[in-house]
Amino acid sequence: MATLDSIQAKIAKLQAQAEAVASSKSTASLEKIRDLMHKYSVSVADIEAFVGKRRGRKPGQAATAKPAASAAKYLDPKTGATWTGHGRAPQWIANAKDRSKFLVAGAASSSSVAENRAAKPGNYRRGPQPPLYQDPKSGATWSGRGRAPAWLATVKDRSRFLIAQSSGTAQSKAKKASA
Repeated sequence: MATLDSIQAKIAKLQAQAEAVASSKSTASLEKIRDLMHKYSVSVADIEAFVGKRRGRKPGQAATAKPAASAAKYLDPKTGATWTGHGRAPQWIANAKDRSKFLVAGAASSSSVAENRAAKPGNYRRGPQPPLYQDPKSGATWSGRGRAPAWLATVKDRSRFLIAQSSGTAQSKAKKASA
């Protein structure tokens, strides 16, 4: 039966052999790399510059860079808790009908941006719309959205049925609807 000393001696001998094989293989590999570098005229600085690059990142951008957090848009006056306006609304503002009283002072300008966005053509607000057309006989009205009523569907010139408004928006909407 082998003793502990004889097993440790075999282990030391095998480790020495493993180191000798690894150094000879690494020497051969390094010579191969040096020959390839010389053949293609690549320097160590070129290799370091190539290894330092990361795909998908801009130069100078850190690997752990995270997008900036959104600024608080709403503030609870009682507790001081804030909400950015993204995601699920917290309980203190979820049931509020008018959220403007919770707006942070700097966030008031962003609400006007949302109002301007709704004013663009194609971004219609939901719910009932003011009437644009009126039937002079029956007094029935139509907002210009959805299917045209029978009293207006067959008419070629809808401008006779336009409701006169102070702004020219009704006429421009009517031109779009008739087109």
